[in-house]
Amino acid sequence: MRKPEVWLRGPIPDIPFLLQPAAHALLQTLEEVPACLQDFPEERLWEGTAGRASVGFHLLHLTGVLDRLLTYADGKQLNEAQLEYLQSESKPHPDLSSESLVYRFEQKVSETLEIFKRSSEATLRQSRLVGRKKLPSTVLGLYFHAAEHSQRHLGQLLVTATVLKTRQAPSGE
Repeated sequence: MRKPEVWLRGPIPDIPFLLQPAAHALLQTLEEVPACLQDFPEERLWEGTAGRASVGFHLLHLTGVLDRLLTYADGKQLNEAQLEYLQSESKPHPDLSSESLVYRFEQKVSETLEIFKRSSEATLRQSRLVGRKKLPSTVLGLYFHAAEHSQRHLGQLLVTATVLKTRQAPSGE
């Protein structure tokens, strides 16, 4: 029997009340990513479809966006390595496997949940500036966006993976 979605399993221990929905969404994404990749042909990891990004992109982006939003929530701007990672997300990385990309995402979600555990309500209300344009947000807004953005890319990953799994390999492969 399939388990209920994460948000229907009760509170996540030690996560503040206001961050429960974000924690639930991140954990749901973490559970569903491997399911999307079940029987996915590794040779198609960097292949897009219908003008959309590849599964590899979404896996890289899931980790990268969490890292960037945590940086902004910490009151910092992105460093050179983060900017390089952002630029590299749209490029194929044949040296990376789906398994290694999922592992990186798992590690980043674990790090995020630890940060959530240390967050007070006063901290969540603090203003933050986002990006080069220094657009206004709050720590809570950044954490919420990290969770919903992960869910958005999970959906895109699911569709792309499903289409590529069912598509015939080009002749000659």
